[in-house]
Amino acid sequence: MSQQRARLAPLPGPSPYGAFVAASLLVFLVAMAFAVALPRRAPPRLAPSLAAPDLIIPVDGVAADALVDTWGAARSEGRKHEGIDIMSRAGTPVRAAAAGRIAKLFHSKRGGTTIYQFDRAGHLIFYYAHLRAYAAGLQEGESVEQGQLIAYVGATGNATTPHLHFEIQRAGAKSQWWRGVAVNPYVALKTARLP
Repeated sequence: MSQQRARLAPLPGPSPYGAFVAASLLVFLVAMAFAVALPRRAPPRLAPSLAAPDLIIPVDGVAADALVDTWGAARSEGRKHEGIDIMSRAGTPVRAAAAGRIAKLFHSKRGGTTIYQFDRAGHLIFYYAHLRAYAAGLQEGESVEQGQLIAYVGATGNATTPHLHFEIQRAGAKSQWWRGVAVNPYVALKTARLP
């Protein structure tokens, strides 16, 4: 009989922590049930810009944060720099900064081997100077697409180190490649938007 009483003795009461653990487990299971039952939605994403850039950096491998604003810097004979210099190794591909038409392939004492290119509308002139060479088959009057290979970085003309001198000019009323008014290309290249 003493054995029966021992077996029927009440069990010790639950610990206060046991109730907390049981309640936490219940909350977790209810939350998981809701999470599984609710439809899943991906977090909102910003749509990529559908607009293509107006302008690209014309030298392969040069990022926007590597550009240096050399506009207006002093040059020989009291001149001011009317473009920016994009430093790169000799032979690095130079690409059309925007779509347009090759206006003139030209060699000069200061600029060396150069290209003058109009944009599609004929309102802007892109000037590429100190080139090592033109892309094979490039001709005056030829239409070019943005990013098309047009030349290679060099140090021709009065350049002492390989780089691309790049200018943007506003064309005059007669759209003459040699009579543009230079504007600073730095911000345009950094923002990929034409001035």
